[in-house]
Amino acid sequence: MIPALSRRALLAATPVALGGVLLEGAPTLATRPAWDEGVPDAYPTQDPEIVREVVGKSHFDLDRVRALVEPRPELARAAWDWGFGDWETALGAASHTGRREIAEYLVEKGARPDLFTFAMLGHVDVVRALVAAQPGIQRLPGPHGITLLAHAQAGGERARETVAFLERLGGADARPVDLPLDEAVRRELLGRYVFGAGERDRFEVDVDRNDQLSLCRAGGVSRALFHRGDREFHPAGAPSVSVRFAPVNGVARELEIHNPELVLRAARS
Repeated sequence: MIPALSRRALLAATPVALGGVLLEGAPTLATRPAWDEGVPDAYPTQDPEIVREVVGKSHFDLDRVRALVEPRPELARAAWDWGFGDWETALGAASHTGRREIAEYLVEKGARPDLFTFAMLGHVDVVRALVAAQPGIQRLPGPHGITLLAHAQAGGERARETVAFLERLGGADARPVDLPLDEAVRRELLGRYVFGAGERDRFEVDVDRNDQLSLCRAGGVSRALFHRGDREFHPAGAPSVSVRFAPVNGVARELEIHNPELVLRAARS
């Protein structure tokens, strides 16, 4: 009795056909690198871990960006949500960190430059034209809420004229509200807040490398918090989100995150 073959196994054993003609020696699924546990559910979209890495490395690591993008140039247009809708492209990462070589490489590979990239690269004529075409556009924040003027300043000497233009124009450096927070209150908020039984069902409130209060889901990426007042904050790049703390006897006992579509409550552990 001939054993039954799955459709996948049958395809793997069949030479590739083009226009009805079998190509001798053409690679089959059986001879190509395979996933250890079958085809991912997300396929054919690109691997989220690779997308996240290329956006992360575009902040500082040209060699790694090249290694990731050369075999798949489409990654030059990759974008990642760092949390609460704080979307950033690989080119956006290179732009706000002033990584000219990375930005120019990504554009060469198909990334789409925007106002923030042109500002960092020092293309003042392009910036002027965009402002003339869309008055007030200089007020738009970039990834993580970083201003247009900050992008131009990241471009260094070659963007000096762009910096001067934006300073004369005004409105290009409107930073998020971040009211002073008493040190005793800040210490009161630090800690772990749990909202479920899963391994990742918790948030850590800590202080980041810039001495900014931050929020991080277990296994995730830390997000800076900006103080609106009365122990209410919003995460970097997501002003529509509200993070609130409920203190009892001088210690925050509960954390609430208000997204437009839901409210998450986590208890201090």
